[in-house]
Amino acid sequence: MRDLQKQYDTALLQQGLRQFSLSAGNTEICQFLRYYELLTEWNSFMNLTAITGFPEVVTKHFIDSLSLASCMDLSQTKTMIDLGTGAGFPGIPLKIMFPHLRVTLLDSLKKRLQFLETVVAELGLTDVELIHGRAEDFAKLADYREKYDLCVSRAVANLSTLSEYCIPFVTIGGTFAAYKSEKGEQEAAASRKVITLLGGSIEKQTDFRLPETELCRTMILIKKTKATPLKYPRKAGLPAKEPLGESLR
Repeated sequence: MRDLQKQYDTALLQQGLRQFSLSAGNTEICQFLRYYELLTEWNSFMNLTAITGFPEVVTKHFIDSLSLASCMDLSQTKTMIDLGTGAGFPGIPLKIMFPHLRVTLLDSLKKRLQFLETVVAELGLTDVELIHGRAEDFAKLADYREKYDLCVSRAVANLSTLSEYCIPFVTIGGTFAAYKSEKGEQEAAASRKVITLLGGSIEKQTDFRLPETELCRTMILIKKTKATPLKYPRKAGLPAKEPLGESLR
């Protein structure tokens, strides 16, 4: 990979990494820069993100994705699945900074996975599996159900729905990390019964602000304490259409 650092001001990226006690060498910095180039190139002919300016992508995609590192120790995490990965957030940035992770990226849109195939190849990433499909279907399969130390998602859905998608993939003792906006605390409070039903327990909530912005975020860590009942997740479409929380009130 050619050296891209002369073409971009990487100060904001370095600052964001330091905020979460991370540091990157030349290889990782160039991977992030090439990722940005591929993102904007492919975004010109398919809808990957509305955020395209370099500083905004660094802050709102790269650094936001890596914020998990400020909330939990990823050094002992071996396997991770990113549900509804879209353009690869948070899975790809986490893989860049924690290359020991064996990562699965799942998305329902095949074109996004074609983009991610290119990203994985161009960045020289290994141990990355790309899956085209729905979480409701793959969570029922023995090869994926309760097989991951960590499940992450930045998908736009309420926490009850996200929990039904994600918790079934997590092994007992593992963690589901939900990336939420500043309304995360209210969502967590409203989702406790659902999370318990699915075999989880809210372990930690961390609030932080993205560097050089007024944007507030909440990271919600849910520990998997027991097996998820086999009837969850429900068939495709139901978790979003009829969130479990509504039936438990």
